[in-house]
Amino acid sequence: MRKVLLVLLILLVVGVAAADRIGVRVAQDEIGKQVAAEYNLPERPDVTIHGIPFLTQAIGGDYDHIDVKIGVWTSEGVTVNDVKVDMRDVKAPLPDVLSGGTANVVAGKATASAVVPYEAVQKHAPRQVRSIKPKGDQLAVEMTGTMSGIPVAGTAIVSVKPTAKGIAVTPTSFTSRTGATVPMALLRAPLTWVVPIPELPVGSRISRLQPTDDGLRVEATATDVRLNDPERSQRLK
Repeated sequence: MRKVLLVLLILLVVGVAAADRIGVRVAQDEIGKQVAAEYNLPERPDVTIHGIPFLTQAIGGDYDHIDVKIGVWTSEGVTVNDVKVDMRDVKAPLPDVLSGGTANVVAGKATASAVVPYEAVQKHAPRQVRSIKPKGDQLAVEMTGTMSGIPVAGTAIVSVKPTAKGIAVTPTSFTSRTGATVPMALLRAPLTWVVPIPELPVGSRISRLQPTDDGLRVEATATDVRLNDPERSQRLK
């Protein structure tokens, strides 16, 4: 009898575990569909619901951590790569998730991140800029041409910071390949530019950026983010 009970207990645990994993896959697929529809995405993003067991989170409608990997994101004519959304303290009532409704799905905190390719940064740079590479928290800009009537051939180090209009690029130093001295006062204005950045999925301004090998990784964080935001949807269309 004990063996029978043990076997039944094992089967019950396995069944609950299987149901938990099946349930999380269904929920991830459904949330992916909702995000794709909300943001007019050509493909459904990858969604990962963290935490075990899933069923207790689903029944309560409270999720500690949900990751959404969107990939390529285009908005306002600008394309960025490796777009991810990290959502914490998500309220998603089970009936809404199962029915495809998003009106009551809210993330207590959501952080969106993306990579702005250096090609996009260079697109808005002065024509004298030939290439851009990361250099610590700044960028190394290779230049050839003439600025303010002075021949420039060398490397400028520029700082980058988030602003209301996008990423502001400002020169901090210049090293000439020819040994000529170029006053920074003459380069500061012509070598300053702004890279417009599209609104990221959480609908917040960029608060942090970091140079990487692939481009500038930008982050935007917002609180009490509703998945169904009519005003944002209109801006994205």
